[in-house]
Amino acid sequence: METLNIAGTNETPTILFDKEANVFEISGKSLPEDVKEFYNPVLRWMKTYAENPNPKTTIKFKMEYFNTASSKMILELFEVLEEMSKNGNEVEVEWHYMEDDEDMYDAGVDYDDMLDLNFKMISYQHISTK
Repeated sequence: METLNIAGTNETPTILFDKEANVFEISGKSLPEDVKEFYNPVLRWMKTYAENPNPKTTIKFKMEYFNTASSKMILELFEVLEEMSKNGNEVEVEWHYMEDDEDMYDAGVDYDDMLDLNFKMISYQHISTK
């Protein structure tokens, strides 16, 4: 299966899905002009992966910000993972948030409440690059 590697911009997240290396990561900001155009290839890749997933899938979600339109597409992605889990596959979501970012923490808790998935909340401190 081909690796999905999308370089992030100021408006779109970095996405790395690599079945062979067992790496699934989304990071950065998500406020694309056309949210469906951006996320449809991501959803297609994950749906294909879900047909024959690795024994354990851990997706690392390290977003700084996402808009409402993006949140709906992220939910769709999580729903694919939820279906994988219901089919007997081990799936975990690592939700990374800056320790003082209550909005991002709350978003992770909301997704956890909505979905039958194993969410692991991981806080981190902002590291200054002076």
